[in-house]
Amino acid sequence: MSGSLLVATHNASKVREIEALLAPTAWSCAGLPEGTPDFPEDGETFAENARGKALFYAEYVGLPALADDSGLLIDALGGEPGVYSARYIDPALSQPERNDLVLARIADVDDAERSARFMCHLALAVPGRGVHETTGVCEGSLARHVHGDGGFGYDPIFRPAGRSETFAEISREAKAGLSHRGQAVRAMIHFLQSWDPGSGVS
Repeated sequence: MSGSLLVATHNASKVREIEALLAPTAWSCAGLPEGTPDFPEDGETFAENARGKALFYAEYVGLPALADDSGLLIDALGGEPGVYSARYIDPALSQPERNDLVLARIADVDDAERSARFMCHLALAVPGRGVHETTGVCEGSLARHVHGDGGFGYDPIFRPAGRSETFAEISREAKAGLSHRGQAVRAMIHFLQSWDPGSGVS
């Protein structure tokens, strides 16, 4: 099947990443119109936030909406920052400042105990109802210093399992093959291949 999907996020880097992952399909992507309000991400789980955003923006714009909520979970910090990844420690901080403070908090943690994972929950909705949800998890560990200038968010401090480079040091294509978001989008693509938007639910 084909059609237009609203990529329901104000994060331009996420929009580009999801658009690139969907590029091989017959689905076209639309970004949020200018002036679209923010959705308050106050859910306790990634799933709650993704579901809420997809439903809100599908209703607001009138298109099938694809929304994700994702974040970093650090074992040495008890799973933090989790759903608060984008606003961890202090919402006013820049992401580079946040990365530096996260590394400072685990500076004394041994390499073997620096395990972490990125998680992504992706939700598809049409106006008035949810349609389908997928998830992705990328296991890895935290570097001791910032490395690389690609990607976004915590990419410069996260090394996916089996790689010596951070997400910010590898190509966008390599990241897509490994990442939590890549996994979730590929699972969603499998669903989209047979989904009829007129049917509403799976």
